[in-house]
Amino acid sequence: MSRADRIYDWFDTRLDVERGQQFLGKAFPAEDSFLLGEVALFCFLLLVLSGIFLGFFFEPSTSAVEYDGSVEKFQGQEMPEAFVSVLHITYDVPFGMFIRRLHHWAAHLFVASIGLHMLRVFFTGAYRNPREPNWIVGTGLAALSMGAAYTGYALPFDEFAATATSIGYNLTISVPLLGDFLGQVVFGGEFPSSATIPRLYFLHVLVIPMAIAGGLALHMWILIRQKHTEAPREDDVVAGDREIDKDDDSVIVGLPAVPNQAAVSAVVFFLTAATLSALAGLLPVHNVAEYGPNDPASTPALIMPDWFLMWVYGFLKLLPQIGFSVGPAHINGEFVGGVLLPGLVFLAIAAWPFIDRTPEPTHFTADPLQRPWQTGVGVAAVAFVMIASIAGMNNILADQVLGTTTEVVNPILTAALLGVPPVLGGITYLLLRGGDTSAPPDDEGVAADGGAADSGTADGKVTDGGTSDD
Repeated sequence: MSRADRIYDWFDTRLDVERGQQFLGKAFPAEDSFLLGEVALFCFLLLVLSGIFLGFFFEPSTSAVEYDGSVEKFQGQEMPEAFVSVLHITYDVPFGMFIRRLHHWAAHLFVASIGLHMLRVFFTGAYRNPREPNWIVGTGLAALSMGAAYTGYALPFDEFAATATSIGYNLTISVPLLGDFLGQVVFGGEFPSSATIPRLYFLHVLVIPMAIAGGLALHMWILIRQKHTEAPREDDVVAGDREIDKDDDSVIVGLPAVPNQAAVSAVVFFLTAATLSALAGLLPVHNVAEYGPNDPASTPALIMPDWFLMWVYGFLKLLPQIGFSVGPAHINGEFVGGVLLPGLVFLAIAAWPFIDRTPEPTHFTADPLQRPWQTGVGVAAVAFVMIASIAGMNNILADQVLGTTTEVVNPILTAALLGVPPVLGGITYLLLRGGDTSAPPDDEGVAADGGAADSGTADGKVTDGGTSDD
């Protein structure tokens, strides 16, 4: 027995490497849109790596310290330690500004890729039986990604970030019965307190990342267990010594995990890293030196959240000021617009596979043009979020674009929010209801995989026996 064989045997007897080899033959359908999930995964990896770097220099404290750094206008001033440490990272730590920008853009692309990935799954019906659990996990990951971005946004403790974070505090304490308790847990009491930044830092670097990592691991485990969905085949597939019927969804057709999909994933990783590096090198991010440290006595002229939370801000902008009590619970507009309505949106998203349910397992994706009412609902939902996001910028729309006031614009935006989505959804439904069946995509040059490790090659294809739900 050669040395290599002895090393392999040593690991195999302890780690059951032979069994792990079964994964090497797993098929990944050759669909470019399926790679959006990998982009999200790689963004999270880059967020962790860049966050570790930033964590070496960030001080999660609001204690006042004297600044002695490169920004001349703050020389000798006593400012919150968190703010001073971000100035230090940005202007004095080698590559600090680049890594901070990279972290910022990775967070934005992380949220965006999750959103686009969920839209792809929604419009192709890839959430259907038996993949409802993974859709629910993905919905939770979308919510966690927004929570991670929000808690990180607050950490510099400059005037803009502190003012924007206070909106989240007001929403938290607006929760009936539990508001004060949640404010104590998340923000350490009345905002801002000396415990606010340490609490948010703890959530940002440990609690939420661990939850995201666990969600991603669960998401991948379910994916591997259930296998991928696959686009309908144009014809029968010949792989090795077997012929796979075009309607047989018990065998998945795609690229084998190793080496083909591994090479594709490596390309996706480097493209993701290159894109984020280009953004970090060319585009500025939040300028803490411009806003200065937190000053409770002043408020920046323009306050708004990042784009992925703008729709929530739009609810708050459009909802009239209300306040009433139901027994011991007090309900106000901040709770309804900032907590209840967004919660109902996420609840509707999570429940969707049980609304559009299929009694039998479905392993082929669907053509959105052949799903009139489902695609209509999707179009209406996208329009709803977009109009709500525009409402979050009502002051800019009114003042800088239309030259009027928000009192004039808000009723129009409210009517649009309630009326435009169902109209667009209805038009989409009517247009697609009579559509003819389109030809499924070509699958030439791909591989067949059912999940087992018994693989062979023929005609440039790899075959893997088994079932798609084993």
